[in-house]
Amino acid sequence: MSKAKVLFICTGNSARSQMAEAFLREYASDDFEAYSGGLNAEGIHTMTKQVMQEVGLNISDQESKEISRFLGKKHFGFLVTVCRKAEENCPTFPDVSTRLFWDIEDPKSFTESDQEKLDKFRETRDEVETKVKKFIAQHS
Repeated sequence: MSKAKVLFICTGNSARSQMAEAFLREYASDDFEAYSGGLNAEGIHTMTKQVMQEVGLNISDQESKEISRFLGKKHFGFLVTVCRKAEENCPTFPDVSTRLFWDIEDPKSFTESDQEKLDKFRETRDEVETKVKKFIAQHS
């Protein structure tokens, strides 16, 4: 039996979608193939790497990718947009079985001190992890 492919999309593929890809791979790689992409590829934010490492997930092998890499080239069972901008601007992917929207605030947009920004990245990481676990429970 083949695994369902899941594509997580955000604006820059630098934080939220990268986190979701890593958590899905960590918790359900037997059932799902996890991918992520962005409307633009902005590179993975250093705080994304840091907060994921804090929970034991090394994402140094992941890369920031534009969704054009996947459009029309892979069939996805699930497409999950993780921000409003991606939801509003994501092109139509043919043959997607289920499309979901998770409205998660961009931790990069938080412009306070470095410590407060890091705290926002941690909060976002925890929110993404909760949503991924709920997704797995609903779709496994």
